[in-house]
Amino acid sequence: MALAFPLDLRMAMRTRLTWEQEKLLQNYFGGKQFCLLYKASVQKFSQQDLLWKCQDQGPTMIMVYSGKCVIVMYLQEGFQEKEVSIILFALQETGLSQLASIPVLPNSLFSYRKNSDFFIRLESKTVTINSALRKKLCLPIHNDVSSIQECEAFRCDELLDERKTTGIAVLHSNLLHALRNYKPYGDLVHQTRILLLGPIGSGKSSFVNSVKSVFRGSITHQALVGCDENGISDKYRTYSIMSKDDSGPLPFVLCDSLGLDENAGLHMDDVCHILKGHIPDRYQFDTMKPITSNHPKYIHDPRLKDRIHCVVFVFDINSFEHLSCELVAKIKQIRRDLIKHGILHLALLTHVDSLDCITKGDLIDIYNCSPVKCKLELFHRAFGFALSDILVVSNYVSEWQLDPVKDKLILSALKEILFTANEFLEDLPLSKYVD
Repeated sequence: MALAFPLDLRMAMRTRLTWEQEKLLQNYFGGKQFCLLYKASVQKFSQQDLLWKCQDQGPTMIMVYSGKCVIVMYLQEGFQEKEVSIILFALQETGLSQLASIPVLPNSLFSYRKNSDFFIRLESKTVTINSALRKKLCLPIHNDVSSIQECEAFRCDELLDERKTTGIAVLHSNLLHALRNYKPYGDLVHQTRILLLGPIGSGKSSFVNSVKSVFRGSITHQALVGCDENGISDKYRTYSIMSKDDSGPLPFVLCDSLGLDENAGLHMDDVCHILKGHIPDRYQFDTMKPITSNHPKYIHDPRLKDRIHCVVFVFDINSFEHLSCELVAKIKQIRRDLIKHGILHLALLTHVDSLDCITKGDLIDIYNCSPVKCKLELFHRAFGFALSDILVVSNYVSEWQLDPVKDKLILSALKEILFTANEFLEDLPLSKYVD
């Protein structure tokens, strides 16, 4: 939360809003950031001081802390010398209780008015709310007058102002340029091969579509996705990524596969065959038995270009905690096999934007967001991945247009994946693998 005060006041000028309350309000108002203008306990319980601080600030929010409840007044047009509509509601542990907008002269909120439903007396630290209004706000009705512990006023700015939008656009452009100019280490292969593994419905195919969409410049749905409980991807598919300028495929391939499941899904032996490069594109998986060397399209002598150079385990950030013990054990066994054979791997958590209280503004610096940090810690403890090896993205699932903030997350994750693949190639004995 931004502060509009000198350094010596910043420690005192901290809002009483919790992180969760702030995110709830940001979502309610459609993506705002709140700049603290006035805090009564620091500056003065004074109507005159509050009005002076809020004058000509545009959209303004007043918070009155009374007991366990916070009364919120939102002035879309700010403080003006004319009647405007305000939104009045109570912020409680159970959420927001909204009241329809009320036409009022802003200054009159802080002075007694005969037959008034609501007014605040800062000097006496009291707020008066009549019983009818209290009932609508789901507040205790035993007394019309409540004491005020604190009053705060905020300017309500857009989460993505011009400066942030420009910064995101520059970073987006730099990431695209870097990835378009990516080259596999030592030119050992023409295209790096990235294998996506993960539970059914975790977002593997959606990540493929998301990467293709970012480089294409428009939403694409080449890889089939859906909500079938057995998964949609039942074939081994290798997807080249085409650039928007039709200059040919980029030097990496995303390999999609049947999802992992405790009883069915991708066979453990097929994982090994994929890693070694024996399984051809469009191979139809059989959950009961793996591919054998008798299969007509079995690749008997795979070269380095056919092998997997990096594995990415894909999980839904909202549901990985609920995976069965059997599936978790299977994933850990695959990890042990990867480590044994020196194959580097990462984790990718999808649907980060659907976490509670996450706003679009949080996606700009998602790894410093409290709910995401908590999820990363939980995932680290559950699967043993180093925190630095856990990436998060918000895939394109139902959108019709690209979003630069989502693009940044997708491109940043892809950059880390390709760097990891290059580390694998760099570690190979060069005399043994030459394509």
